Order: sequence, then C-alpha cells, then structure tokens
Amino acid sequence: MIQQTLIFDPELIGRHDRQGPRYTSYPTAVQFVESFGVQDYVEHARRTNDAAHPAPLSLYFHIPFCATVCYYCACNKVVTKNQAHTVRYLQCLHREIETQASLFDNCRPVEQLHWGGGTPTFLDQAQMQALMEQTRRYFSLRTDDEGEYSIEIDPRTVDAEKIRFLRGLGFNRLSLGVQDFDPTVQRAVNRIQSQEQTLGIIDAARATGFKSISVDLIYGLPHQSVDSFDRTVDRVIESGPDRVSVFNYAHLPHMFKTQRQIDETALPPAKEKLQILQHAIEHLTGAGYVYIGMDHFAKPDDELALAQREGHLSRNFQGYATHGHCDIVGLGVSAIGRVGSSYNQNERDLERYQERIENEGLAVFRGVELSPDDELRRAIINQLICHFQLRFAEFEARYGIDFGAYFGPELEKLADLEGDGLLALDAGGIAVKPAGRLLIRNLCMVFDRYLRDGGSARFSKVI
Repeated sequence: MIQQTLIFDPELIGRHDRQGPRYTSYPTAVQFVESFGVQDYVEHARRTNDAAHPAPLSLYFHIPFCATVCYYCACNKVVTKNQAHTVRYLQCLHREIETQASLFDNCRPVEQLHWGGGTPTFLDQAQMQALMEQTRRYFSLRTDDEGEYSIEIDPRTVDAEKIRFLRGLGFNRLSLGVQDFDPTVQRAVNRIQSQEQTLGIIDAARATGFKSISVDLIYGLPHQSVDSFDRTVDRVIESGPDRVSVFNYAHLPHMFKTQRQIDETALPPAKEKLQILQHAIEHLTGAGYVYIGMDHFAKPDDELALAQREGHLSRNFQGYATHGHCDIVGLGVSAIGRVGSSYNQNERDLERYQERIENEGLAVFRGVELSPDDELRRAIINQLICHFQLRFAEFEARYGIDFGAYFGPELEKLADLEGDGLLALDAGGIAVKPAGRLLIRNLCMVFDRYLRDGGSARFSKVI
C-alpha cells in the first residue's frame, strides 16, 4: 500500500524544475497527427465493442462559453454574454451525441460523465435539461446515482436553486474555480468573486447531497504573496472541500493571447512562487489532506485517495481519475477522447467544428494510434505518476519483455536521479521517495521516447 507523503526540498526542486508534459495522455497531444481522421476513429470505436468484455464509457462534454475572460486562462473558450451564441452549438452537440452513440453498443454503461469548459453553467436550465435528456436518450446513463457524474461551475453563474437543479439533473460531483480570494489578485486576472459567494455555493452543494466537492486554486498569479495565498488556502480548508487542486500558473503569452493582459512585473519571483507552493502544501497536509500527485490533494476517505492506496488510480485529460478502465468519448469543440488503443481530438475552431458536425456528424480532425511500445510506456508512466512505484516483474509478465534489457538507457538515467534522492532503484523495481514526488514528471519523462533535446520547450515547468 502506497504511503501518501512527500518532502518539499527547495534546493532539489530548483535543480530539477524543467519543462515537461503533464502526462494526461501518452503519447501527449503533441504527437497527435491529422492523418488520423474520422474513419480511423470509427474503426477503433467499433473494435472496442468486439472485446471479450467491452469497457464501460466515460463521456466528456466541452462547453466553451464564458461571460467574461480570465486573463490566466489557457482553455479553448468563447467569450460572450449573448446566450443566442449557444443555440447552434448545442444543436451540433445533440447531433454529435446521436452519432457517437451509434458507434458503441448500448449495453456499455456510462460510469463517468463530465461537463467541462469554458463555463458549463453559462447554459440556462432548459438547455442543460435538454442536453442531459439527449445524452440519456442515446447512451446508457446510470440511474442509481453510483456513476461519477461531475460538472465544473463558476460560482458567479449559479445560486442555491441552480445547485439543486444540477443535483436533480444527475450530477453528484462538482468542481469550483476559486484561484485566489485576494481582491487585488482577482482584479489583476479579471476574476472577481467574493468569498461569501463562493463559500455559499459550497454550502449549498453540501446541503443538496453532492458526493464530492473540489476547489481549484492557482499559484504564481500577479500580486500573490506567501501571506496572501496562505489566507486563501486556509479559508478553503475551513470550507472543507473533498479535493483541492493547486495549479501552477504557466505564463505563456506567446501561446495564449489573453495572458498578454497580465502585468508580468507583478508576477511573484521564482523563489517566492516556490515558497507560496510550499506553504500551500504544508497547510493542506497539516489539515489532513493527502497528496495524490502533481497538483491534487484529497481527504483520506475521498475516492481518489482510496483508489491510490488500493492501486487502481489513473490519469486522463481531466486529471487524476478513478475510472481508468473506461473508454473516453470526447464531445464538443476541441474535446479529446481515448478509445481502445487510440486518442482522438475534435476540431479546435468553433466554426469548423460546427460545420463538420452539421455535414458529417463527427468532427475528429487528429489523433494517434498507439503502438505496442506506446502502450507499454503509457502503462509505466501511469503507474509512476499515480502510484509512485513500479515492479519490473509485473510489466515483464504483462508485456513479455525483459525490463532491464528493454529499458537499459532509461534505467541508467534513473540511476542518476537516484543519486539525487528522488527514487530508490533495485533489481525488483522503482520506488519514488517522498522528496521525488513533486518531481514525478521528471521521472516519467525518462520513459518518454518522444522527448528530444529541446523538445520540452512547448510544455510548462514541472513546478
């Protein structure tokens, strides 16, 4: 059973804080190719029906609309206050649901469903009701409230009544964006929301019977300090969410235009940014939260923490997940799916997505088919990033390899990292030490055959 502890070593982090993938997939989206199209996706989807035991499904819906823009945001979004802009998009989403459902046997239950964005709660109640009814019409949604059905909400777009509506719609988990409660920071990133407004929604969700409440924070934003972010973290802890994510703000204005609105001179310097993270970790773990990995913390009895201790935690485009065995169907503009031994992504341009759905019913424009080597490395990376340990014999038996012979160069690189105290390496396997857990992406990168010299420049820093 994994020990869910970590050690924060600033000197060690400073030496190894490089750019690298977040490994929500392997191969990462950088390796997706446009030669993988609709017919490839259809073939992979239909092939999954022929398995001896077809996997259950996970549905991801991308709702891109936001009433205002948050300057730090790197998501695919449409900023508008005009509700009419959603009409055509939802018509397309309804058609895509029907087309996608035709590819999968109806006996495959939807164990997981997630509405992300953008701001899903930008939609009005009638639109959300119709979207869920269309989904239920064509997919086998569970009726026993035992599925993991979640939605991202902006506290500024909901009230207690809408929270009750969402629960009645079938959602039993929700995620709230907070980022930072400090008014100066909020003004600097154009995300104004009061503590009272946000915490009131958490209380309403708990009173309505939501099974899990998650709060997102971001460190490294303009005008943040150790003291100011401590106050935000402590206020969040007092509200008692089941999960807390503390994301690193990656300032990449050359890639994301909205980030050009941020005053770079107001960003905390690297040393202070690291101290902000250290304090956040200390406050969360001191309050009893368990470090899951990367940016995620959870209460010890939360499903994520239990899945990690029991050895079946997984990771996908929504972060850490408890249903790694599901085939993921991505619906909506830019949505990414994982079906069988392939990944696929819909058109990222809204107009192009809508045109293709209207004309074809599907909008896959790129993806990748995994090779046997990809599947092996994906399994290794998932094991390390989720469970911080790996036993060679398990992979040798499952994939028919001699681990030492297959991964000779990788083991040599790991030996160097062992010298820095990040891991313990022996003839039986790899065990990540508490000081190496914050740097788990570095260890995963050792097994990433697509990374070359300079190849990580398109990614964010690991801390």
